[in-house]
Amino acid sequence: MKKLSLFLILIVFAIPSAFADVYIDNEHEYVGNDGMLHIVGEIINESDKPINQVEINAIFYHDGNVVYETSTENLTNMIMPEMKGAFDLTVIEDVGYIDHYTLDVNFKIAQPKEQVIEITSSEFTQGPVDTISIQGTVANNGEITANMVKVIATLYDRDGNVVAVSEANTKPDYLRANDESFFVIPIIDRDQADVIVDYSLVAESEEYTAVPEFPLGSGVLLVASLSAYIALTKNPSVITRGLGYLSNTKRVLSYLR
Repeated sequence: MKKLSLFLILIVFAIPSAFADVYIDNEHEYVGNDGMLHIVGEIINESDKPINQVEINAIFYHDGNVVYETSTENLTNMIMPEMKGAFDLTVIEDVGYIDHYTLDVNFKIAQPKEQVIEITSSEFTQGPVDTISIQGTVANNGEITANMVKVIATLYDRDGNVVAVSEANTKPDYLRANDESFFVIPIIDRDQADVIVDYSLVAESEEYTAVPEFPLGSGVLLVASLSAYIALTKNPSVITRGLGYLSNTKRVLSYLR
């Protein structure tokens, strides 16, 4: 796969307000330790309705021609009003030289879920060979068992930019009513880990979604594999909204085979 060189173009569309209130923000691209191009970012839902079946589509261009198309899904099944999701779109093929790409999002209006899955604690921890992870606990404040419970981490640099996303299921992956469970989310890409200073968490199950606010503790932890202290905060300041519905063309750094 070759290096990408990318520039930012924002395209504005005339669209219904329901769609204008759902948009891609804060996207970032990098070549991971796995040798593949990753485009990560957030889906912001500023509408007054829950959305699901959220799909992010990417089209890559060279000299004005489409050379590759791919898509991925938001990491949570649902994004409630005034909340956000995260995605990691991975290009697994050698697509040659790319001038730029466009992103857009498709989704459907959904029936709301009860917001009773709550992150009750979290912290960065250091593992073997200088790996890091986020460990914590999640509670089910609902009245029935929550199945397929997962926690998604969105990770930010000092400027509030998304640099990576990661997820993990609780062990076991169900959580009885009024019970609590432990989770560990690995931070796999070591190059990206070097610039992480902040994160946000969201959790959901098949039956429930997360509470709007996360009672995370805050503090500072020095991890040897990072270049500086990692600040733990409750809500990173990250929203720098662009124009348009979501055909944001972003700079893709050229990378060589």
